[in-house]
Amino acid sequence: MKIWAWVLVSFLALSFWNPQSSHAEEDDRVQEFAERTYGFTAIDEAVIASSELFRFQSGLIFEYPDAVRGVYVTGHSAGGARFNQLVNLIETTDLNSMVIDIKDDHGYLTYIPAEGSELATMDIGQPYIKDPRALLKTLEEKKIYPIARVVVFKDSVLAEKRPDLSFTDGGAVWKNGRGESFVNPFLQEVWDHNVAIAKEAAEMGFQEIQFDYVRFPEGFEKRHETLKYGMGDYAESELDPVQRRVEAVTDFVVYAREQLQPYDVDVSVDIFGYAATLPEAPGIGQNFSKISDNVDVISSMIYPSHWTSYFGIAKPDTEPYRLVTEYAKVENEVLSKLEDPPVSRPWLQDFTASWLGTGNYKRYGKAEVEAQIKALKENGIDEFLLWNAGNRYTAGVNYIP
Repeated sequence: MKIWAWVLVSFLALSFWNPQSSHAEEDDRVQEFAERTYGFTAIDEAVIASSELFRFQSGLIFEYPDAVRGVYVTGHSAGGARFNQLVNLIETTDLNSMVIDIKDDHGYLTYIPAEGSELATMDIGQPYIKDPRALLKTLEEKKIYPIARVVVFKDSVLAEKRPDLSFTDGGAVWKNGRGESFVNPFLQEVWDHNVAIAKEAAEMGFQEIQFDYVRFPEGFEKRHETLKYGMGDYAESELDPVQRRVEAVTDFVVYAREQLQPYDVDVSVDIFGYAATLPEAPGIGQNFSKISDNVDVISSMIYPSHWTSYFGIAKPDTEPYRLVTEYAKVENEVLSKLEDPPVSRPWLQDFTASWLGTGNYKRYGKAEVEAQIKALKENGIDEFLLWNAGNRYTAGVNYIP
């Protein structure tokens, strides 16, 4: 790098880390410095991006696997006896990654933030993972690739603490049929809350932040005119209600990825499988193509049990190979239209959906898990994640068919 570039980078670094200077003041000072000293006015972003001064270093080293083949791990499992069992599973198979809850489905952190953390004052930490750093060091030693799962807009905890950040009905925080509450994707404060959690996960040493529930509540289009909620910067939008929801959800993904750039982590999003089959998921604000265009990894939840008579399959749970094959064809077509498509890493089913009733489900085991993996592989998709809410995964599976 030329000497003037090093000087500029050093100057920018000092400005970047100066907490007293506003963004506007920084921009003016840097612009003036560059023009006066070197005769140009545009900051060379490539120079900035190439400088380690702008990259957070966790001190842990992980290599991206040949292809991520991972399992879901709750905070309870990560901090309890089952963690060693899961480590053993990975060490004795071709699995290589863990997706670990850092912010769970209720809105709790699965660890207690350190004193001084901006998250510590919120009282949302639970002592499931006693020492996150020690956990990451174990994963580093075992060469297990760590992914932090952050549940975003389904957040009963924050909704109860801050009803103004949620949706209210008759003055009370609205709950769905399962007693869960969501926070409002239109509001910047909600975005920043989740980005702060993602940054803390990156500082721990996680190599990827996986955002889940990046959406409005299911069926929101049926209640958007009766619930009370703020619109934030979207109040003046001229878009119709559907497109405003899509814009807010997509904007959050773009914002989060930008905010996480200095941490050098990948960003992934979990998304309903059916979203890839539709131009738009109108109620929840998910546009598969727009989200995919702004992430490093897209993880569709394509559990056969979660489909109803799709792709001409009357009972999808009983035909895992066929269901995943048909889905993969659709996803491949959609992603092929993007200039820079993300890695596809679907969520697969490693549980039995007995709630579907006799004749509508299969008992999932080795053959059913392998059928899903084979279907992906045959359609050029090498990465996958396995979901089992209790973290009990099938033994004897061949993960590389």
